[in-house]
Amino acid sequence: MSSSSHAYVPLKKEIKTMGDVAKWQKSQAFKEYLAFVETLSASVLGKKITDDIHQTESCSKLIEVLDVLSNWIDAIPPVDQPQRFGNKAYRTWFDKLTTNSEEILKGMLDEKDWPSIIELQGYFNDGFGNSTRIDYGTGHEMNFAAFLCCLFKLRYLTEVDYEAAVLRVFERYLTLMRKLQTVYMMEPAGSHGVWGLDDFQFLPFYWGSSQLKGGAIKPNALTDPAIAKNISQDFMFMGCVAYINEVKTGPFAEHSNVLWGISSVPEWSKVNSGLMKMYKAEVLLKLPVIQHFSFGTMLSINPAEV
Repeated sequence: MSSSSHAYVPLKKEIKTMGDVAKWQKSQAFKEYLAFVETLSASVLGKKITDDIHQTESCSKLIEVLDVLSNWIDAIPPVDQPQRFGNKAYRTWFDKLTTNSEEILKGMLDEKDWPSIIELQGYFNDGFGNSTRIDYGTGHEMNFAAFLCCLFKLRYLTEVDYEAAVLRVFERYLTLMRKLQTVYMMEPAGSHGVWGLDDFQFLPFYWGSSQLKGGAIKPNALTDPAIAKNISQDFMFMGCVAYINEVKTGPFAEHSNVLWGISSVPEWSKVNSGLMKMYKAEVLLKLPVIQHFSFGTMLSINPAEV
């Protein structure tokens, strides 16, 4: 996609009814986003986070951006307030994000790609939560993934970056989001409670299950807190489980019923395919989630080409 000759547009919300969800399912954006998520899953098959992954300068710049956002949290401590959840200091952090995001993206991209920022900025800004509700969920996670997808479409990232996009960039994003959640006590956006996969994330479970395919660790190991903690540095899925074990109390089967159910699946390949079906049903085709997603030219609501 050549930025010099391409007419980018401000992002626009297009999904307001169940009929619009059907339109989205047949769109170019749905087809390309889904292919992107599945391609990244295949790229990390059997790979560990701690493996020697090829990391280009483009990925390094993305990680530097996430490091800057993390440093801002240190500079903007929580404020004293009566309510425990939803610390209002997050709004200060988020205002700083949206005020500076254009310059951040300009510093990252070649000047020829600056016209694309009008679309990239929307996905980037929406990838870190909502400042009104001080919440975060799988819809925001999807926006960050869409931001990465658009960087691949721009050829800022290329095929050689697939592994690092998951095991370096997205892993750093996960760490940042956990810091935001814990420091500012962010609420889960649209949580299913014990009947959801996780309060905040989905993709690290899907991509993480691909990492674990064919390995010595079976799904039944995920209910053992010691195993999850010991291999959390290697496997994204187990990192998520270890984090859940840190922040939630009580029996695992009660606070994480869906994950407990997954532990009885015999192979990670079945977990991986099952999670993709769940991602479509619970995130991509769920009106309360997808109604907040926006479209431009890089991810278009127009019908997909056959």
